[in-house]
Amino acid sequence: MLLTADIGNTNITLGLYEDDKYINEFRLASDRDLSGEEYEILLKSLFKDYGIDGCVIASVVEELNIKFKRAVDNVFNIKSVFVTYDINLGVKVATDNPREVGADRIANAVAASNLYSGAVIVIDFGTATSFDIINSNKEFLGGVIAPGINTQMKCLKNATSKLPKIDVSISQNAIGHNTTDAILSGVIRGTACMVDGLVAQCEKELGEKATIVATGGYCGLIANYLTRPFDYVNPTLTLEGLRYIYNMNSTQKYISAHACERV
Repeated sequence: MLLTADIGNTNITLGLYEDDKYINEFRLASDRDLSGEEYEILLKSLFKDYGIDGCVIASVVEELNIKFKRAVDNVFNIKSVFVTYDINLGVKVATDNPREVGADRIANAVAASNLYSGAVIVIDFGTATSFDIINSNKEFLGGVIAPGINTQMKCLKNATSKLPKIDVSISQNAIGHNTTDAILSGVIRGTACMVDGLVAQCEKELGEKATIVATGGYCGLIANYLTRPFDYVNPTLTLEGLRYIYNMNSTQKYISAHACERV
């Protein structure tokens, strides 16, 4: 089985593939204080019933890079593939400084270029809300990085003396008649307006209409407030990109295309 690991600022998402089939998904907290040995214990516990013989890792948390890779390699007795801009991707990273592009964004671009035709805009709703722009020549041009929904909520609570911490939920009205509703309108509806506006601007700069693909935990919520709907929602897009990258950089092949949900 192939283990795909997406190490984000909040969670480590672990996806399992067997042959051409997406099997399961697990999550760990991105705990920078855990030792490599403690990560080994967690991995052994999670995957004791699975035969892992390959792994590919994308990380945006530098403090976890070495310890997590070593933990994976030690537990499963393998040599995992670590995603960087200069390995075989099948996509050209055509940014000013490819070295600074997050590995998760690279994985999204690789998945998008393989799963969808023409230009693609991937919108990933995580700790940050990121837009990854891939043109019809399979070039990752760059994109947009904005504060994610939870990040906005935390910022409002931490940077003010009176605004409360609230849970993310549906915004009933654009005009909030109390503080909670006003925050929800600003964050949820504001994010949707940002998405609509930036998609239009990015397409104008591309000079062509793009397929809009959403991934990440809050894409379903934001979809309720968009003027232009997402073309696809693919919750495992990053993991799919990691699988494609593994295929191109290892002798083990796990060739599949996890089904995407057409909106």
